[in-house]
Amino acid sequence: MLYSSSVTRFASALTPTFHELKVWPACFAAVLDGRKAFDVRFNDRDYQIGDAVLLREYEPESEQFSGRSTERWISYLLQGGAFGLENGWCVLGLAEHPPLPAGVSDTRLW
Repeated sequence: MLYSSSVTRFASALTPTFHELKVWPACFAAVLDGRKAFDVRFNDRDYQIGDAVLLREYEPESEQFSGRSTERWISYLLQGGAFGLENGWCVLGLAEHPPLPAGVSDTRLW
């Protein structure tokens, strides 16, 4: 029974929370070409480092999705209430690859 409980906790630690977000075309293009490695969001989803983010390009004029999307991982989280960022808002650092599990530093082994 102890083994099963440990495996369940380990598996849930490796399963990130998944967020699907609308992104306007100019910001979407900047994320794709690497100029924008962050996003400012209202933190109504309890974002955490290691969460997966599906960014879906959204056309605000037509109120429709373009069909383009890209996946990123939250690599850094700056909470509001400091550095001029209002409470309730956050800055998400975006990475192209998921974070390494705790204790893993050599990617050749991963």
